[in-house]
Amino acid sequence: MDELGARAAALVARHPRHARLRRVGTSRAGTPLLLLSVGHGSRQTLVVAGPHANEPVGGATVLRLAERALADPRLTEGADATWNLLLCADPDGLRRNEGWLSGPYTLGRYARNFFRPGFLEQPEWLPDGPDHSTLPETRALLALQDELRPFLQCSLHGVDVGGGFVEVTHDLPGLAQRIAHTAARLGVPRELGAYDTLYWPDLGPAVYRIPPPRRGDFTAAITEAAVESTWCHPQRYGTVTAVVEAPMWGVAAVADDAPPADRDAVLRAVSRTLRHDTLRLQRVLARVRPHVATDPDAAHLLAPVDDYLLVCPRLADAWDPDTDDGTGRSLPPMNNAHLVALRLAGRRLSLRTAGLLHQLVTRTGGDPAGVLPEVNRLVDEGCADYRDGCAARWIPVARQAEFQTRIVLAAFELAGRRRPTAGSRSGEPGWGSEAAVPMHQE
Repeated sequence: MDELGARAAALVARHPRHARLRRVGTSRAGTPLLLLSVGHGSRQTLVVAGPHANEPVGGATVLRLAERALADPRLTEGADATWNLLLCADPDGLRRNEGWLSGPYTLGRYARNFFRPGFLEQPEWLPDGPDHSTLPETRALLALQDELRPFLQCSLHGVDVGGGFVEVTHDLPGLAQRIAHTAARLGVPRELGAYDTLYWPDLGPAVYRIPPPRRGDFTAAITEAAVESTWCHPQRYGTVTAVVEAPMWGVAAVADDAPPADRDAVLRAVSRTLRHDTLRLQRVLARVRPHVATDPDAAHLLAPVDDYLLVCPRLADAWDPDTDDGTGRSLPPMNNAHLVALRLAGRRLSLRTAGLLHQLVTRTGGDPAGVLPEVNRLVDEGCADYRDGCAARWIPVARQAEFQTRIVLAAFELAGRRRPTAGSRSGEPGWGSEAAVPMHQE
């Protein structure tokens, strides 16, 4: 996290006429939320890195985008554009992932050091609407959207295991072809049946339309991202939002759009595995919770554990062709990519929960509940399934960042062809003369 801010400050020092850095808010733990801006155009682009704590590649991507914008005047003066790059929307959460960020990048190291806050502590979600947002990170992002009124907003996300895809609030004709070309050049699989877009409109291979926000239960909000969010908030200004997902470990089978040989058999197996793992995790949690009940910091780990164990049984029922989950909604037509995505998602939920439980146990300095062997078995089984069963392979960080960079630039070009947004405006007066934030004093 500190390196990210230092590199941005160094870039501004090298290009003081064209780049500037300012604080736009402060996190719950007191970390500055920093915005790097390049260019002086009237049309604003907002790129948000690090909205999920375990998805750090966006930080590398925004620095790469800044370098591209500084090197190519067609992206600034030529397009009358300013690039506004939020270095990290959840710096506190990102710090909790530093146990794996320095490498080596193995599935086991990632899982045992994984952190992502509970649903209600994620800065992009607005489950109670923007007027009732409580997180300072969320309020800062909303204020930035209202100030800039960008014609394009890109939110940089990461898939831990799977493929790359994009979610958009508006159709951008030609985007699917750009994604296909970029994915082929960089060796990144396209996810043609992403599990959290299972019920969303498909705008082309690996491109999904974000539906209008709706009120729903807590489980649907976590699993389907259908609640009100900062993705949809700036639509009042005509903003196009693109959520760009880049995988850390790629799985080639997520690009298999062939019809399945036996859909129901696969769904039964996925649901059965998720139920089995959930019961094991619930038993572990019941033994661990009394030993961490008086630890105030353990609440940060317990919140996402409780969220995951809430949604796991409901997802297992929703995916099981022999079970009525009570929603009255049937599964849509599915190809092999959808089935692989559900397998990856089920394993992801149990592996994340096991990793968080591992941290809850080891933070005590021992194993008072005697559960560490079972937790390690759960982690090792999940990693083995990804590695051996799904052929997951690590994608170098540079390729992840380049994938996101090229997709953002494609969205910038295609969104720029839309009718200009009258409400889009530049930031506060005098940006060009602002000094860089003195990072050593932050």
